[in-house]
Amino acid sequence: MSSMGKQTPQRANLLQGTLDMLILRTLLYGPAHGHQIGKHIQRTTNDFLQMQHGSLYPALHRLEQRGWVTAKWEVAPDRNREFKYYRLTDKGRKQLVVEESQWKRMAEAVARVMWPAAEEMR
Repeated sequence: MSSMGKQTPQRANLLQGTLDMLILRTLLYGPAHGHQIGKHIQRTTNDFLQMQHGSLYPALHRLEQRGWVTAKWEVAPDRNREFKYYRLTDKGRKQLVVEESQWKRMAEAVARVMWPAAEEMR
């Protein structure tokens, strides 16, 4: 994600966890190389999330170390050169479910504070 000045560890962890989740979700569609993953996230969020190499590739490396994705150099079908393709593992699929439910709970909690329901205001 774009650089956002100084970040607290909690904020950095939240952003890192969110990026990990978005990458895992993108790989549900099938294997992809880093550039494709970044482009997909950027396009899907209408350029709200600009994928910088400085955060995307360390995240991919982190996911690989955790066994959530595997990486393999392969020749791209449309190009005559090799790219490192990432694939979701079973462990990564399970992790995505965990991340999604945690993220949903957090988003709902924040929403309750930000936009309280009318009956809670009485």
